[in-house]
Amino acid sequence: MTQDDSKPLLLDHVDMRKVGTGSGEIISDRNTIIQLDPDHPGFRDPDYRSRRNRIAEIAMTYQPGLPIPAAPYTAEEDHVWQTIWQALRPAQQRHACSEYLDCLDRLSFDPDRIPQLSEVSEKVAALSGFRLEPVAGLVAPRVFLESLANGVFLCTQYIRHHSTPLYTPEPDVVHEIIGHAVTLASKRLAELNRLFGEAVKRTKLREDLERLSRVYWFTIEFGVLREGDHVKAYGTGLLSSAGELEAMHEAELRPLDLEAASALDYDPTHYQAVLFCAESFGQMYRELREFLLRWG
Repeated sequence: MTQDDSKPLLLDHVDMRKVGTGSGEIISDRNTIIQLDPDHPGFRDPDYRSRRNRIAEIAMTYQPGLPIPAAPYTAEEDHVWQTIWQALRPAQQRHACSEYLDCLDRLSFDPDRIPQLSEVSEKVAALSGFRLEPVAGLVAPRVFLESLANGVFLCTQYIRHHSTPLYTPEPDVVHEIIGHAVTLASKRLAELNRLFGEAVKRTKLREDLERLSRVYWFTIEFGVLREGDHVKAYGTGLLSSAGELEAMHEAELRPLDLEAASALDYDPTHYQAVLFCAESFGQMYRELREFLLRWG
């Protein structure tokens, strides 16, 4: 993804992975990695790129089912985690749904260090049966999503560059763990992720994949719901970004309508202007589950 040099970086905003490949080509190799863009904040930092390569080697040689080796995080990278956590945790307490907060408490992350993927995977698996496996970088969207059908979340391990601790142009370990891994510790959200993976596997036509991609975006990534009189987030793109959590209250809220969501385009480079809001977690779960079971 390219960040236009004429535009300032958005505070604490992450450009999410998309479902559609954009080319029609089916890529099935989890080690086929989308390359680091020259405009990436760390592209011209040789030390950062060297550390990313060391972490990538873990995934490139990893065999599913074996223990996940520890990533060699530095004190500087742990400091990035601390900075993000200090901004994110208060925002989550105000704006995250109770299902998420309950799972976050159960996973009990250390605010002072980046958790190792092996320890997070073990905790998540004990709660929902989902497991995490390392990948070296951003993989083809269909590969990522179809893995969900098997109860596997393909997880990057590198952390964003220290120069932009509240911005990343790609999913990093913060988004993967604080966003996705926590939601996958919920049995109901884990089930919805599996159903998305199964739906993607059944999807052959590109236009249908585009429709499904929009539903994924407006629910799993940027879904909101009501708890009493308050709007709360359950989408991982919101939950892993303090900026997104604050900005969601400026968005236009529309009633949850999955057919309408499947037809609405979105811009991944800005805070979302439109969000679909369920009346409760139960309504979201039932309607999204039924939609995915009927898909295809």
